[in-house]
Amino acid sequence: MTSESPSRRALLGWGGAGLALGAAAAGGAVAVARNGEDAPAPGGAVPFHGAHQAGIATPVQDRLHFASFDVQTEDRAEFVAMLKEWTAAARRMTAGKAVGEGGFGGLPEAPPDDTGEALGLKPSRLTLTIGFGPSLFEKFGLADARPEALVDLPKFAGDNLDRNRSGGDLCVQACADDPQVAVHAIRNLARIGFGKVVIRWSQLGFGKTSSTTPEEQTPRNLMGFKDGTRNIAGTETDRLQKFVWVGEQDGPDWMVDGSYLVARRIRMHIETWDRTSLQEQEDIFGRDKGEGAPVGKAKERDEPFLKAMKPDAHVRLAHPDSNDGATILRRGYSFTDGTDGLGRLDAGLFFLAYQKDVRRGFIPIQRSLATDALNEYIQHVGSAIYAIPPGVRDKDDWWGRALFEGKA
Repeated sequence: MTSESPSRRALLGWGGAGLALGAAAAGGAVAVARNGEDAPAPGGAVPFHGAHQAGIATPVQDRLHFASFDVQTEDRAEFVAMLKEWTAAARRMTAGKAVGEGGFGGLPEAPPDDTGEALGLKPSRLTLTIGFGPSLFEKFGLADARPEALVDLPKFAGDNLDRNRSGGDLCVQACADDPQVAVHAIRNLARIGFGKVVIRWSQLGFGKTSSTTPEEQTPRNLMGFKDGTRNIAGTETDRLQKFVWVGEQDGPDWMVDGSYLVARRIRMHIETWDRTSLQEQEDIFGRDKGEGAPVGKAKERDEPFLKAMKPDAHVRLAHPDSNDGATILRRGYSFTDGTDGLGRLDAGLFFLAYQKDVRRGFIPIQRSLATDALNEYIQHVGSAIYAIPPGVRDKDDWWGRALFEGKA
């Protein structure tokens, strides 16, 4: 990133194909282009300002760095000042510029404004999305502002959650087509927040797990199956309003045009899966592995006949028709984090689901998946929920302003 024109650079990769499973995978998940717009050209910039935060309905990028933070300061004014500084930095980084007007300028005895590892790189469609966890509302006199929809998630069947990979006062989701650009963004926000916030946990992700436009080839998950076939196209803005964006009637006022995010780290037992017969794999998903067609159908995009599937098939249980129409916007990523010490890959899905009300989105879907045959091969090991405020409207606005200043 530079304050001038960025140079060309081959995109770095963490490798691997897209992964998509967990709640609302093939049947009910949605991923859409932001406000129905086409994706910017590779390497280009995604607009930072808007009614909604970028990184939700924005065309999904290839790489992720997600970070959950805990607040250290007890000074509300200091925390608000940090949010303003974060917003200014995010505005510059998403435009492909260095943090701070001075870049490497200023006194040589002082640290530079920018850490420097993204200088010369294109914006790579970087988006930065902030969210506020339930525990933040226990601080700074915010208890009365906590939305009713920001519930504490119940314990679901099969959960084996690690508290060191769960929760957090706030989060930042950095998505980009270059992993170094995404990591640079989180690194600089953590640097700016030093002494005021601290990273609680973070997750790198690769391989977007769902296509955002119907004409694109549907990605395959690490289990080898197509996923995201039934995702909503970016032109279907009516479904965004119905299922994703908080409306004036949903409240509170400071959340209008925002959303709610559930993040789940889902470990895959891929060694066991790889020894499972093809027929059993297809029965578990409810689709054939080659074409991706639903059971009894010929083509991937044929309307599924749910009753033709086994009762515990993943597609059948996750489909909106099995959950009173519950639908979420999903934009998760694959991960591989070394091994578990027993010769097995620590690999899986970092699941990200956006919706206007978790009580009518993720929760009923995940409860429906309690009998999912796929549960033999996956386990939820990390969990968090956040209120995602509306977008930054203009150069004078900042992340969380409506919450902290009481402005709708």
